[in-house]
Amino acid sequence: MADADPKLAAPSLDAVRARLDEIDAALLALVDERAGLARHVAAAKAAAGDGDKFALRPGRETALLRRLLARERTAARPSLVVRIWRELIGDSLSRQGPFHINVWGGKDPARSVEFARHRFGAAPPLRSVPKAEEALAAAKTPGGVGVLALAADTPWWGRLLADPKLQVFAALPCLAAWGPMTALAVAEVEVEPTGDDRTFWVTDAPGSAAAIEDVLSRDGVAGDLIAEAGGLKLFALIGFYQAGDERLARAPGRLSGVIGAAPAPLDV
Repeated sequence: MADADPKLAAPSLDAVRARLDEIDAALLALVDERAGLARHVAAAKAAAGDGDKFALRPGRETALLRRLLARERTAARPSLVVRIWRELIGDSLSRQGPFHINVWGGKDPARSVEFARHRFGAAPPLRSVPKAEEALAAAKTPGGVGVLALAADTPWWGRLLADPKLQVFAALPCLAAWGPMTALAVAEVEVEPTGDDRTFWVTDAPGSAAAIEDVLSRDGVAGDLIAEAGGLKLFALIGFYQAGDERLARAPGRLSGVIGAAPAPLDV
């Protein structure tokens, strides 16, 4: 039997470790350069008169992550890519101005905090609050983001009908692999379509969710009930709908409206 070709032999452990050291050094240099560019972005915005605006751009972040996930990879899982860039983005935002996270987690606060860190990284300060109202109030302060659980006994999302500046812009977790939707993130930010979105719509229409979904479907609107409490129902509609959409104006309910939209999970 012929000897194996040494060129095809697997590299030694020492060689692999040496290559890892090289990659780590190169990664650190790039990460350091990227972090430094955040200061230049902040300076450019200040020069343009936008220094006081919250730097959070959910649509831009989603476009970046989708481009990265669409690139050819041989080993890096979507969760690894998303976690790394969420940390980079969160650090960059924290360098450009105020940025803080306030979490109301309902009966499982630890899970909501975990998903908030996955979404916004470790850089922004994060605190848990005992009431949903506190998270909503904090989200209205400069650089504030509220992360609130979808709890059956607290229809906090209904309050957004009376406060249109405060918008849902993210659904947590952002990867389907991490489980079903359990919380929403809100802030005073502009919500833009990303090409694959879920719009959050509230209604006080009586009757079953199935009956409401049937009426919506007759107008070409597809969606699912995701929360119900206090006589209000919260639906996630497939697609991006603006507040004045005629199809939703014809939907059932005397008190109803769009409270924001979020990108669909990044791994579907």
